[in-house]
Amino acid sequence: MKNNKAFITLISVFFFWGFVAASNDILIPVFKEKLNLEQWQSQMISFAFYVAYTVGSVLYFGLSKALGGDILNRIGYKNGIALGLVISAFGTLMFYPAAEISSFPLMILGLFIVGLGFSLQQTAANPLVISIGDPSQGSQRLSMAGGVNNFGTTIGPLIVSFAIFGAVGTSTQVDSLDAVKAPYLILGAAFLLAALLFKTSSLPNQINTASEETRLPEEALDNQAGTQRTDKTSAIAYPQLWMGMIAIFLYVGVEVSTASNLPEFMRVHLNTPTEKIAPYVSLFWASLMIGRWTGAVGAFNLSQGLKGAFRFLMPYIAFGVFLVANQIAGHNTSALWPYAGVILVLIAADYISQGNPARQLLLFSLFGLSALVVGMLADGMVSVYAFMSVGLFCSTLWPCIFTLAIAGLGKHTNQGSGFLIMMIMGGGIISLLQGVVAEDNLLGIQYSYIVGVLCFAYLAFYGWKAASILKKQGISYEMSSGGH
Repeated sequence: MKNNKAFITLISVFFFWGFVAASNDILIPVFKEKLNLEQWQSQMISFAFYVAYTVGSVLYFGLSKALGGDILNRIGYKNGIALGLVISAFGTLMFYPAAEISSFPLMILGLFIVGLGFSLQQTAANPLVISIGDPSQGSQRLSMAGGVNNFGTTIGPLIVSFAIFGAVGTSTQVDSLDAVKAPYLILGAAFLLAALLFKTSSLPNQINTASEETRLPEEALDNQAGTQRTDKTSAIAYPQLWMGMIAIFLYVGVEVSTASNLPEFMRVHLNTPTEKIAPYVSLFWASLMIGRWTGAVGAFNLSQGLKGAFRFLMPYIAFGVFLVANQIAGHNTSALWPYAGVILVLIAADYISQGNPARQLLLFSLFGLSALVVGMLADGMVSVYAFMSVGLFCSTLWPCIFTLAIAGLGKHTNQGSGFLIMMIMGGGIISLLQGVVAEDNLLGIQYSYIVGVLCFAYLAFYGWKAASILKKQGISYEMSSGGH
């Protein structure tokens, strides 16, 4: 790629998105303990953060329509990312007064503002990743950016946990919320520094949108060549799109709710103290990195023998990154070594799916559903392994759903992509729903994971149904071998 420096600058925001999203799972038990919150109240952290994506998307489309033109086309793409970073920085600054007065609503508002900034950054960054190099390699650059995002989700909980518990220890006094000030002030400073970096970078401020279809992933382009197009007036008129919107809502929901409720499950069933939770939360998010690194092997031009070897090696290389990061952070990971056996299930599922997005969505959703059922019926570390493995089976669902949902949309592709981004709010709503039913007078924390089981059931259905819908439109992924 001719502009490596610009690309490295661009993917830095992908790291921030992962870092903050996974770190929320450390804040949830801290706030619950220090402010004596109910489980559903603590899930407002996820709710506020993820709903902000939807609110940000709605505001973006509304303002664009009111101004008579796309906002990013007016202010520029790299300027849009810089503005988003400044907005997110303002949100982190609110943690200081919120901690001073022990105000949970003010902290929630701060996270909401951080999410608003991320929404604008996402809107600008994804098309930029594709446009700054050879369009035919755009999906590979997105995969690399996703790997950076997953690295952020892996180390975020470790760094934030160290920053908080290094000062809090085992204190249960509400005023120890002061410990969240420093890490989030530092994060805000990092956002502002990154905004300045983007403003002065060599990234293009405008991209060529003359041909919308060139912005699709390569494998989607290949498979749309034989599409029997219908002249629909809106993206929402395509069943693969509106059903895909529901799928994105539920996918993000089950991913976030499984992780955000894990600390409470471990507290209740294993008596795990809050300050010891970080490695388990980190491994859940590292599981997404493990799965995505494994799935990315198919995108490289390797012989079948090498692909087979790397499909086995890459997940364990990623697992090794997790172990090293936790060792550096001073965590004892010996209880997590047996997880290496669980990874074999991922390797088998990846081999069977062979990069077909519909088949992979169906298969991985069924494995995710099974993992939650095992976690609900078992107990102890078996349940913990089962719940953490949901990260493995969620790892490739976003690109699978996204590819299927926008296939065949033609000139409505950008509109459809925007609708899909709006559905990220599922991360907040589903986690809040699980928090509600997790109360002791309802299902309790362990059986509250039935919410995730229902989410996976629909995702498996969509994987089966989307293949049928697209086949009728002349789109088939049976010959695809390019991974994601």
